[in-house]
Amino acid sequence: MSQMRGTLFIVAAPSGAGKSSIVNAVLARDPQIRLSISFTSRAPRPGERHAEHYHFVGADEFQRMIDAGDFFEYARVHGDWKGTARQSVDPQLDAGHDVLLEIDWQGAAQVRAKVPDAVSVFILPPSRQALEQRMRHRGQDSEAVIAQRLAAAREEMSHYAEFDYVVVNEVFDTAVDEMCAVFTASRLRCAQQQARHGALIGALVAPAPGDP
Repeated sequence: MSQMRGTLFIVAAPSGAGKSSIVNAVLARDPQIRLSISFTSRAPRPGERHAEHYHFVGADEFQRMIDAGDFFEYARVHGDWKGTARQSVDPQLDAGHDVLLEIDWQGAAQVRAKVPDAVSVFILPPSRQALEQRMRHRGQDSEAVIAQRLAAAREEMSHYAEFDYVVVNEVFDTAVDEMCAVFTASRLRCAQQQARHGALIGALVAPAPGDP
């Protein structure tokens, strides 16, 4: 079996759509996928830990990394910077590991421009009401912040058609099953199977002695 480059998966969603919960469930079920931990200039929220949820750095350090060309993608989201460092992605792909980027639509657009064969998934909520309820359930944001996030969510959701797949998070377990199905199907694409099973395919299609 020959060494092949891993697949880059992009998962994006508006705030409150359940993206992180779905991604965590998929990662627990699919050991072939490595999660890329993003960098952010915002402060940690309650319960968030450095290098587990994000790499938390100051705005000055983030700008230094931008100037140094350290980012695979980056964008300003809700007033704060978020980005994926190149060293978090390329070495793992080169080693044959699949890598998942949990990012926003702006970062997804940058990644697709650089990696055209990346597989992208957008997660939608079942309704606007459900989206607002999930935001309020967190109990972490003020009314002003919730209103800002709802307005941003409408803009984010308008970009759904730029993605390869769309998953509606109405029933959580179903959404996780659908996400896993996307990853499985992507690994079965012809190019991936040719790289993975080149010797087998070559032997199967080669003329055998005595064939007409």
